[in-house]
Amino acid sequence: MAYPGYGGAPAQGGYGQQGYGQPGQPYGQPGVPPGIDPNVYQWFVAVDTDRSGKINIQELGQALGNAPWARFSVETCRLMISMFDRDRTGTIELPEFQALWNYIMQWRGIFDQFDRDRSGAIDGSELHTMLTQMGYRLSPQFVQCLLYRYDPQRKQSLPFDGFVQACVLLKTLTDVFRQKDTQMRGSIQITYEEFLTAVFVSSF
Repeated sequence: MAYPGYGGAPAQGGYGQQGYGQPGQPYGQPGVPPGIDPNVYQWFVAVDTDRSGKINIQELGQALGNAPWARFSVETCRLMISMFDRDRTGTIELPEFQALWNYIMQWRGIFDQFDRDRSGAIDGSELHTMLTQMGYRLSPQFVQCLLYRYDPQRKQSLPFDGFVQACVLLKTLTDVFRQKDTQMRGSIQITYEEFLTAVFVSSF
């Protein structure tokens, strides 16, 4: 849902697409918990070598690397874990990994809609249109700032890795903003320290 003045990132499992391996959809394979995709389960177990039931940033990268198009930088993995790491341990458990994978699948579906030449990247105009469809009300100037921030090779286009980083940033900061914007007006008043706290707690 988009509110006046800013975009509202869809809730987890949103974006108007059918979820992938959503909770409540058992797969019926021995050893695989209900609601967990068998492939996701195998990837998780393979990297959880200490059998703690949790994986860290490096292990997340290894697990996601099983999908050739889902190979992410350490920074992207850190940001993704920060989205689902509720207890601030720097790790996520199997259900959180499944939820993260659902998110990645949704992001990938949206990304592929705009990467029409299958180059593996999208330009600024495509990014602006894409973010608008995802519910964000952002100016072309702001989108250019995103493009500059997450286009390290300065090709005027975003690879999937950079796109995911931008999505995580937008969702996290939008959630922080929404907590303050109780009247859903698209504007808030905060102190300097509240602003700094919001940024640093967001783990960027």
